[in-house]
Amino acid sequence: MLVQMVTDATDTQVDRVVAFAEDRGGQVFVAQGAGRVVLAVRGMHAGPDDERRLRALPGVAAVAPTSREYALVSREAGAPRSRVEVAGVPIGPGTVTLIAGPCAVESREQTLAAARMAREAGATILRGGAYKPRTSPYAFQGTGEAGLVILAEARAETGLPVVTEVLRPQDAELVAEYADMLQIGARNMQNFDLLRAVARTGRPVLLKRGMSATIEEWLLAAEYIASAGNLNIVLCERGIRTFEPTTRNTLDISAVPVAQQLSHLPVIVDPSHAGGRRDLVLPLTRAAVAVGADGVIVDLHPAPAEARCDGAQALTHPDLDELARAVRDTASAVGRTTVEETSLALSLA
Repeated sequence: MLVQMVTDATDTQVDRVVAFAEDRGGQVFVAQGAGRVVLAVRGMHAGPDDERRLRALPGVAAVAPTSREYALVSREAGAPRSRVEVAGVPIGPGTVTLIAGPCAVESREQTLAAARMAREAGATILRGGAYKPRTSPYAFQGTGEAGLVILAEARAETGLPVVTEVLRPQDAELVAEYADMLQIGARNMQNFDLLRAVARTGRPVLLKRGMSATIEEWLLAAEYIASAGNLNIVLCERGIRTFEPTTRNTLDISAVPVAQQLSHLPVIVDPSHAGGRRDLVLPLTRAAVAVGADGVIVDLHPAPAEARCDGAQALTHPDLDELARAVRDTASAVGRTTVEETSLALSLA
């Protein structure tokens, strides 16, 4: 079953619920984040009055049965959709968040130039890969901790929070020292030790869908993070591998509303890695926003022809400006606003 606590539940109240369930043989997983505290209770031997007594405990808002294995991230119990904040920048229902930056941190000059491009176009979060998982062992593997230092400098200059990928469990704490959000890439979606490690840092987590993963497997990967205590999770649809070779991957646009119906977590789209071509990023972005994605994450580069990683899909400065306008226009057409516009309105109020 799921136990939803009130927003301001105290640790003592949570501990009383845990003790109540464990006294009856239950195994309890506590997850916090995105403005909620949720407990998943497994195997509790409940007597006829136990559920009523559980509901009556201080701090308990609701108790509901669940049949989903991904109980903590599920909407089965009627949970409203979540809003995750990354250093004050919201990702969630009602707004569209633009995340932009270089696929890989190649140098200080390249990364700072890309960060300025992102900020000027209206992006509110900076992406950049210090560690790069590559199919070929001879391809550029990233700049490591030196790249993290550069990303931190870019954040200091532009004010944009940073999201970057973690490849190994032992690196999670190090990356969390520099980044505001930790990314789990498609190749690592089912690296379960890594999922638990990033959860324990307390940082928000961007979880990309595996290239051959079903939506249920994707949500179960999110459940690993949640069951380790962290509900600050954003799902990212980045295209799946199909029989079609024309594009790098096939963007499963239907996954956005399906995942939003099954889970309360925010869902964003990566049109850059889905299409693999610069000319496809804009139309795929429009489709993502129109179908209800809570944001998009795109690659850019000040000189794509010189990029050491994914230059074919990287946007230039004019490309990014056009994309940002398209995000604003499409969001407005479907009754939503961008995070940039929302922040501006609040600052003028």
